[in-house]
Amino acid sequence: MPFDYDLDFDNLDFRKQPELYRVGRGEQGVLLVEPYKSEILPYWRFKTPDIAKESSEKIMELFEDYRTKDDFVGMDMSRKFIQMGYTRARRYTNYKGGRKYNEDGSTKERDIDPVKEKSAAIFKKKWDQIRQDDDYLKRKKKHQKEFG
Repeated sequence: MPFDYDLDFDNLDFRKQPELYRVGRGEQGVLLVEPYKSEILPYWRFKTPDIAKESSEKIMELFEDYRTKDDFVGMDMSRKFIQMGYTRARRYTNYKGGRKYNEDGSTKERDIDPVKEKSAAIFKKKWDQIRQDDDYLKRKKKHQKEFG
């Protein structure tokens, strides 16, 4: 079931109502789902490899903390921030300033930034780790089966 953008995100606490959470595709809803957004976003950074390493490790700590609390939504939101760390760092790797398009809508030429490329690789490694985590995958399947 796709992510439901029609919910009243300003007045929802997904920790109290996890049945309303939909995994969706990729990073859908990453900046909408509270209280997780507010808990994870302050740690999400990728400007340099050192910052990306610290950020990804902290988000993985949150992922594991949510696991110990049997909080799948928190685990999945952590996964989304890790994935977004990779995708945004890749965008900045390929395009200075992170902008892919010129003002006229044409695509800019790639200008590889090796520093951002290293940051992206750090997040990619953590993302791959989560995607291979059998416990996370079982919880994801269970949540989708129960709630969509």
